[in-house]
Amino acid sequence: MAFTAADVKSLRDKTGVGMMDCKRALTDANGDFELALENLRERGLAAATKKAERVTSEGVVSAYQEGDISVLLEVNSETDFVGKNPDFRAFVQDIAKAVAAGDPADVEALSAMKLAGGGRTVEETRQDKILSMGENLSIRRFARIAGNPAVASYIHGGGAIGVLAVFDADAATAAGEAFKTMAKDVAMQIAAMSPQFLSADSVPAEFLEAKKAELAAELSEDPKMAGKPEKMLENIIKGKLDKFLKESCLLNQVFVKDDEVTVAQYIANAAKEMGAAFEATGFERFIKGENMQKREDDFAAEVAKAAGQA
Repeated sequence: MAFTAADVKSLRDKTGVGMMDCKRALTDANGDFELALENLRERGLAAATKKAERVTSEGVVSAYQEGDISVLLEVNSETDFVGKNPDFRAFVQDIAKAVAAGDPADVEALSAMKLAGGGRTVEETRQDKILSMGENLSIRRFARIAGNPAVASYIHGGGAIGVLAVFDADAATAAGEAFKTMAKDVAMQIAAMSPQFLSADSVPAEFLEAKKAELAAELSEDPKMAGKPEKMLENIIKGKLDKFLKESCLLNQVFVKDDEVTVAQYIANAAKEMGAAFEATGFERFIKGENMQKREDDFAAEVAKAAGQA
């Protein structure tokens, strides 16, 4: 069965695989388009299985917002080169849209969902992309906030850090330019200053107790603290704990764009100027590849393998 250049192009459009691979697949299938497509997709599954153990600590953190739904998503690749690939980034946005539309419970449920505009699931499409891009790809995590129009997103460094800053403002206030500017400022603060908690009040009691114990242990190992009165040690621990809370709680932090106020004061001042009542209620912050094993390339081994010596 003969096939044309248009068939090759159509197969490439459906799979993302290179033109020569598509031509070879059609040749092997004697021009049967559906058989060639099935064979390429089977190769995608095989490639995904083969590459499953490869480290994926690059990629991108992406945000997607539609109406009162906001999504933050991290999808990983092996290299930064693929992480910057427009086709990879379009795939990530398609996944984010699926999260927004379908409200999956977890990554496993997300993987089984269909992507918009086609009959392929997220997992099947991931396998296709692994074949076409030649790297392992993995969906690591996502956050979805629904029913709230007052959420600001911020992506730093082309996808190195992603933030959703959440407020309790009404839709009319959230639509205003002054609110959007304030909200983006807070989102940028979260990206830059890495808060662990929203406020001192939101820090779990068990975390505070563990932190106090950690600080007490540090003092007990400091020769300069030997023989100091118990009350003095308690005050030192309190001072260190206060410093920790000021640095690690968003609303307690000094505002980076105006060191005369805290973030809480900045938000309160903005609300007063707008004649509105709102406050920050939470945030999500993803760092690409955070706490993940990094890929270590053994270039000598790769060269030797390519030369048939390994």
